[in-house]
Amino acid sequence: MPRRALLALTAATLALTAACSGAPPSGSAPPPAAAPTTPATMDTPGAPNRFPEPLPPPAEPAVAPAPTATPAGRTVQVGSVPEGIVADGPSRRVAVGVREPNQLVLLDTDSGAVTGRVPLPGVLRHLQVAVPGGPVLVPDESSNSLIQVALPNGPATSQVTTGTSPHDATQAPNGTIFAANEGGGTVVAIRDNQVVHTFTDVTQPAGLAAVGDRVGLIDVRDNSLTIYDTNTYAGILELPAGAGPTHLVADKHGRMIATDTRGGQVLVYDPSGTPRQIAALSVPGEPYGITYDPVRDRLWVTVTATNQLIGYDMTNPEPREIARIPTVRQANTVAVDPDTGRLFVTGTNDGVVQIVEGPA
Repeated sequence: MPRRALLALTAATLALTAACSGAPPSGSAPPPAAAPTTPATMDTPGAPNRFPEPLPPPAEPAVAPAPTATPAGRTVQVGSVPEGIVADGPSRRVAVGVREPNQLVLLDTDSGAVTGRVPLPGVLRHLQVAVPGGPVLVPDESSNSLIQVALPNGPATSQVTTGTSPHDATQAPNGTIFAANEGGGTVVAIRDNQVVHTFTDVTQPAGLAAVGDRVGLIDVRDNSLTIYDTNTYAGILELPAGAGPTHLVADKHGRMIATDTRGGQVLVYDPSGTPRQIAALSVPGEPYGITYDPVRDRLWVTVTATNQLIGYDMTNPEPREIARIPTVRQANTVAVDPDTGRLFVTGTNDGVVQIVEGPA
């Protein structure tokens, strides 16, 4: 793929420009949107660079102002710099990452009480549950490893070295776990706690989501979404993903949905057949964190520039706004309990998790 020539140039600087760090946006102009690219040899470095100009830095969440509206619901103190949160229905647990000390904090989904704290060797920014009931997939950036934590209350059950600064991880229906090494410019496939394949056709990989036999990867440096086959690891297609994408989720309709933070959009893709973008919705205020409720068919997106959480009905490919909820300051990540629709938002600025009853 054309991006491979960038690996040598960017490898030394990626650790200094890792996305989702909470730093203010750079304001650099994005490159022109690229046409979809069919990767001929997804894992072979050395193809020509299709970007004639230097790539912009990755998009970041907006630095949130002081809230002007009272945040909805209630808050629970969890620890310093909470970022990365996921809710699991069967175990009735919410997991959130905090720092100083580095921990995975476990909350009771119904009461909000802290039920456990699992020590971690380093920091994290994103969490997913492998399957309902757990474990939690913890990409530990400092230790360059993927850690799995059992639910409901721990402990950590495995740790696999993945590569430099794993940012996100997702498990495909076939059981393969994919981890995106943002600082190392690789993605790895893991089975039975062993790396079985390494993708090197990426520049700065970040968000991941799996649907059926396909997994999508957001590259935050060349602003793309690439679809891979989860069984053969073959690259299927690379698509433009706006001016500065950051996160990716899948919905029950088999679609993938990305936040284009710098471009102020939510982008919807159909990854089946020949993958294609099927909708784009303008969301002013730098949309960032994202989660999906499969029971109510709702997408939730944090807008850090305005301290808001916006809900969308996803019955149709075009998201339809149904709710705006005032949040705590710097709402970088969000999770939803599929059983109740209850929402959990990280207040990265104040060390809290905001708990909000979702609208009926």
